[in-house]
Amino acid sequence: MEELFNLPGFKEVFKDPNSEEFIVNMGPQHPSTHGALRLQLRLDGENIIEVVPHLGYIHRGLEKQAESQNYLQYIHLSDRQDYLTAIQNNLGVCLALEKGMQIGVPERGEYIRVMMAELGRIASHLVFYGCFGGDLGGQTPLIYGFKEREMIHDIFDEQTGSRLTTNFFRPGGSRYDVTDTFIPRVKDFLEKLKPAMEDYERLLSTNLVVLERTQGIGVLSKKDALAFGCSGPVARASGVNYDVRKNDPYGIYDTFDFQVPIRTEGDCYARYQVRIAEIHESMKILEQCISRFPDGPWRSKEKPVRLPAGSYYAASETAKGLYATYVVATSGDKPYRIHTRGPSFANLSALNTMVKGHKVADLVAVMATLDPVIPEIDR
Repeated sequence: MEELFNLPGFKEVFKDPNSEEFIVNMGPQHPSTHGALRLQLRLDGENIIEVVPHLGYIHRGLEKQAESQNYLQYIHLSDRQDYLTAIQNNLGVCLALEKGMQIGVPERGEYIRVMMAELGRIASHLVFYGCFGGDLGGQTPLIYGFKEREMIHDIFDEQTGSRLTTNFFRPGGSRYDVTDTFIPRVKDFLEKLKPAMEDYERLLSTNLVVLERTQGIGVLSKKDALAFGCSGPVARASGVNYDVRKNDPYGIYDTFDFQVPIRTEGDCYARYQVRIAEIHESMKILEQCISRFPDGPWRSKEKPVRLPAGSYYAASETAKGLYATYVVATSGDKPYRIHTRGPSFANLSALNTMVKGHKVADLVAVMATLDPVIPEIDR
């Protein structure tokens, strides 16, 4: 109980004996908080006065573990941070290692990377779609979203040997070349996803219950989004026009024709709209990849994974936002230090600002549109 009294703003609850304010814990069970996250709510009836997130329930010290593992072994730790953007995290780490090793990626390898990363982006947004609908009280979206996502995981399983934590990319390319069935399977997936997206949007985008629960709820201004360091769909729904793939392109992203969806409302519905639009843009990128998928080597000539002494930084755009890897190398095949900048941590920091004055049920909707994955926050 002593912990409560030391929290800013919480002492006032007990100073006035006539106060009707009270404190409730939401979490750390999984439903509604999207993982082992504990939210301490200061309430006046159903109205939220303050929210204090408590982190660390599944902290595993991944960055500290990296110091006793070689550079290649750290790649597998990155896909266990945000398991919904696992293959994109792998890519982010490889980009930093490639800077240190001063090696490039062959054209076919770059196309493989883009296609796998965009499939991963769609898969993550489909989980968002399902959980968003589920958190608002409907189970049908949950079944819908996971249906097409399974097709992506079938493709991942065939190419990487894993459905979720992929560990597929390597400095200079990928561990293996893709199979002859890869392009046909991606084509088939896109043909099935297009009509499915019409069903998805028909179910939620004009649903009166969804509109009432999300429009004008959890508004995050552009100024606050920048101040909190938000990124990805959370920031772009508030009018922040930033996507690493466009603003600081890596790989071959600057050769593709795609748009960065932007909204200015900054509410829950805008964050939903941005993610739906991003699925369509990822489909456009995949179609361009299919039309010009090249032959040739998929990985550059291997070098010993030893980085010259120095520091190396690389940023990439995952489905959640800016994912950055900072590596400090001294000598040998192990890093002196590795730090990850994950998007969910910064996005969660804006939660209290977004939900003040709203109801407890609104908090669930706001959390759904932040789309956090807790292991990436705790690391």
